Amino acid sequence: MSRHLRVAIVGAGPAGIYAADILTKSDRDVSVDILEADPTPFGLIRYGVAPDHPRIKEIVKALHRVMNQPQIRFFGNVSYGDDLKLDDLRQFYDAVIFATGARRDRDLDIPGIDLAGSYGAADFVAWYDGHPEAPRTWDFQPHAEEIAVVGVGNVGLDVARILAKTADELLVTEIPDNVYDGLKANAAKDIHVFARRGPAQVKFTPMELRELSHSPNIDVVVHPEGFEFDEGSMDALRNSKSQKLTVDVLQNYLAKDETGAAHRIHIHFCNNPVEVLGEDGQVVGLRTEITELDGTGNVRGTGEFKDWPVQAVYRAIGYYSDNLSGLPFDAARGVVPNDGGRVLEIDGSPLPGAYVTGWIKRGPVGLIGHTKSDAAQTISMVLEDADQLAAPESPRPEAVERYLAERGIEFTTWEGWQRLDEHERSLGENHQHTRERVKVVPREDMVRIARVTA
Repeated sequence: MSRHLRVAIVGAGPAGIYAADILTKSDRDVSVDILEADPTPFGLIRYGVAPDHPRIKEIVKALHRVMNQPQIRFFGNVSYGDDLKLDDLRQFYDAVIFATGARRDRDLDIPGIDLAGSYGAADFVAWYDGHPEAPRTWDFQPHAEEIAVVGVGNVGLDVARILAKTADELLVTEIPDNVYDGLKANAAKDIHVFARRGPAQVKFTPMELRELSHSPNIDVVVHPEGFEFDEGSMDALRNSKSQKLTVDVLQNYLAKDETGAAHRIHIHFCNNPVEVLGEDGQVVGLRTEITELDGTGNVRGTGEFKDWPVQAVYRAIGYYSDNLSGLPFDAARGVVPNDGGRVLEIDGSPLPGAYVTGWIKRGPVGLIGHTKSDAAQTISMVLEDADQLAAPESPRPEAVERYLAERGIEFTTWEGWQRLDEHERSLGENHQHTRERVKVVPREDMVRIARVTA
């Protein structure tokens, strides 16, 4: 008979929770502890999805059902690398799965990127989603009527849409009070989204693109310059129904006349940002090089440049994962080297008992469906290795709690999170506006509320 297997998952976003779900539904006798640096579960679903996307946040309901399983425990406010390292976890678990995702912005190495008024999209998202460690204010310049967003993924569109909407439009969402107050100071009227390549190479989804026009206060303006297709682009459209739908939506916008709405989102193709222009340390423009498709779907520079008079720049060129203590790291790709989920040492040999799933495994690409299939692949590796992983005597489940308590680490639990969730909802219910929740709780208060005895 196979011995009971104890597994730790580091990261309580969708990747980690899906991995726990698949593992506990397997034939193996297993229990799972999920460790998370935030006091709360759900990762970027909670702190990375725009507040006007409530249907995406419906995913939380499914994740909630997983976390209710008796074989799964949650330890929040526990930071891997600071509170626990890999050698510590090996005392308590047979295997460790890292699902830490990616939360910070990938660098854009061009002159002027560090000027005042140049921002990372991840920082802006954390602010408008009310992350407990995000600043309470955002530096909206009163004169910044024209804004540049660099990058054509869903995050870039989220940033453009939030900048283009009025604060009052977002009152029906769960934005925090401080975000509502901050957005009222946003003077943006024209948001310019720049794509280095053509329409067939954009990374946003057709649904995300359609939602730009749902606001009566926004006109979506697709500019014809660069709206071209080479053979590589046509191949991309033939091979991807989603990509073709996206291009269809872009073509519909291209054919539409402006309505005279107060705000506009402009989408520009074949414009590669090469410099953020500044004056007295402040952003005053963005310089792009005009590119052309080279036949393969990639582009080459033309040597022709254009300056855009914008007063702020948001880079949304992708997320980047943090290097994890005790694990190898591929800095170029921002991932832990692995073979299907098994962590690989520098010499290519497997690191015993260590696995990865989600963005730390494959990079910050793909949607929720990819996360599920990714987790399934990793769990198949864990189960394949299970008999070699299991020590003769199963680690005691209370050992990790004792370890954390002895070191004065105030961890939160699933039961504590449910109390915190009720507290946050009560803030929204008692609020003068109609939004469901007002996330205004600082980290220390989160931990205090979650640790109060029921």
